[in-house]
Amino acid sequence: MMNILKTVLIALPFAALPALAEDLAAPGSFAGITDDSERSAAIFTEMGKVLQHPRCLNCHPVDGTPRQGDDLALHQPPVVRGGPAGFGAAAMRCTVCHGAENVAYVGAEGSIPGHDPWHLAPLSMGWIGLSLPEICEQIKDPARNGGKSLAELQDHNANDGLVGWGWAPGEGRTPAPGSQERFGELTQAWIDAGAGCPS
Repeated sequence: MMNILKTVLIALPFAALPALAEDLAAPGSFAGITDDSERSAAIFTEMGKVLQHPRCLNCHPVDGTPRQGDDLALHQPPVVRGGPAGFGAAAMRCTVCHGAENVAYVGAEGSIPGHDPWHLAPLSMGWIGLSLPEICEQIKDPARNGGKSLAELQDHNANDGLVGWGWAPGEGRTPAPGSQERFGELTQAWIDAGAGCPS
């Protein structure tokens, strides 16, 4: 069953993904929703504009293959998750191509993305093909989110440099909507409202 799922997800057309959002609403935009569970679900739906954006999905595969571009194309050259630390197979570690910062191509549009460190999210945090409610349940589950509490998850969303790369992805890539600061504010508002998930 998992192999069938992986095959379907690898072939998943971009048209099946949500349209790319360009902005994020402020947490105060949800103040009119008086029911905490409804408000937290609405806030998480807004956060989903980032979580389901290609800048996040490309590094959150449910298999061992990173994606690239706004269309979630399979990574070229072909690479796989591997090695003892999960940074790629022996001759194709992530750092063979990805340095500490974005590097623009010479004489062409585009860039090679970079950040220190540069790596895929843990396999337990794979999102491609999951619904937003499934992603919500996953990211608040310490067994599947790297052992993070909700407070640590908020800090990760608001301050982690690799997360922040999504808003400064280099030439040739659409940045995530809004800003990391706004994403962190939404995460805190979601937690404050009870960290409920959309249905």
